[in-house]
Amino acid sequence: MIIVGVESTAHTFGVGIVTDKGKILANVKDSYSSKDVGMIPHEIAEHHEKVAEQLLKKAFKSAKVEWEDIDLLAYSAGPGLDPVLWKGYNIVKGWAEKHHQKIVGVNHCCAHLSIGKLWNKLKDPVYLYVSGVNTQIIVQEQKKKGEGKYHVLGETLDIGLGNMLDKFGRIVGLGFPAGPKIEEVAKKGKYVELPYIVKGMDVSFSGLLTKAQQLVERKQAMKEDLCFSLQETAFAMCAEVAERALAHSGKKELLLVGGVGANKRFCEMLDLMCKERGAKFYKVPMELAGDQGAMIAWEGFLRKDSYGDMKVNCQWRADEV
Repeated sequence: MIIVGVESTAHTFGVGIVTDKGKILANVKDSYSSKDVGMIPHEIAEHHEKVAEQLLKKAFKSAKVEWEDIDLLAYSAGPGLDPVLWKGYNIVKGWAEKHHQKIVGVNHCCAHLSIGKLWNKLKDPVYLYVSGVNTQIIVQEQKKKGEGKYHVLGETLDIGLGNMLDKFGRIVGLGFPAGPKIEEVAKKGKYVELPYIVKGMDVSFSGLLTKAQQLVERKQAMKEDLCFSLQETAFAMCAEVAERALAHSGKKELLLVGGVGANKRFCEMLDLMCKERGAKFYKVPMELAGDQGAMIAWEGFLRKDSYGDMKVNCQWRADEV
């Protein structure tokens, strides 16, 4: 069985092709970016419309397949930016009607979890899902007949870690997306004290952002020092709640997924925490850390009998799957 997956929840449009054995045949994408503003939904939708056909052709060429080889079309139904989700849905719907394909809508967050689990060949990890909008600690019920419901043990109370970094990046002129640039600038910085906000299993990042912005505006701290300190503080907060989740659940594996998982310093801190408590840390390679189509294709295969053409749901949570 061969599945095509289309990612279209935010600034990235991706097309991935996988087999029912989990082999990735193709995984191509193109992302909207801007120098001094964040994500403008109508501009992102226009970007996706522009690149969709060429990415599909590129993916088919890379996978060496034709439409008659495809068994299923999967698309990201949510959560995400509503106008962008609808653009992706309409593109996929058009392809499906033209080529007589069945389509299945899948949860974007769960797709990150399932591709990470597949790649690392894990059975029952604690998931730390950290992307632009999302920062969550998730576990999944284990049943005799397969896997059960996802449960969110903790999450951000305001903005996601990735969005916090992007907002600060715009404040100091690093453009969008800012995460990779902040990681680079942080290497030259020293620690400045910022608010550390952990409430049980939940975290809050808005206070860090506000304090960092104040220090910039008052010229009381260098950009390099604030990039370093934002990372160290936010990553330590995530490491604390991840460790608490391992302790509460009794699980021995921590899996980091989502775009912020590409940050090497973040992985370093989580790996150290896991080693200190006798657990194992896992991540995904760079090409699977951010948003992409392969994860949507694999999640589509897993959910082919549970979901179908469900249009979009911009607020669809992982614990509703």
